[in-house]
Amino acid sequence: MIQLADIREWREHDVVDQDGKKIGALESIYVDTATDAPAFATVVVGMPTRHRLVFVPLDDARAGPGYVRVAFPKASVKGAPSIDIDGVLPAEDEPAIFAHYQLSYAPGAGGERRLARR
Repeated sequence: MIQLADIREWREHDVVDQDGKKIGALESIYVDTATDAPAFATVVVGMPTRHRLVFVPLDDARAGPGYVRVAFPKASVKGAPSIDIDGVLPAEDEPAIFAHYQLSYAPGAGGERRLARR
């Protein structure tokens, strides 16, 4: 697992899939609010005039020289739930992100959101 302190240095570097295909550029990190561990990254994708941020889990992600390799295929990441470049992830949209990657989702014990941007 990539440590949070390390991954902050990778902003704007390439994010590639398990086959080395470039997906986009790393924009930010979302941590699990229960553990403060990196959980998802947002990746800038799209046409130059229509960028958006897609979410990809950081489970089994690896850092290399100038890139972060994620464990999901490019097509799956590009089809993931997204937000606008200047957007904010609404709490009610969190379950869809987890469902897209077939990950279990449970809000915090008090109903609080599961992901927080760092």
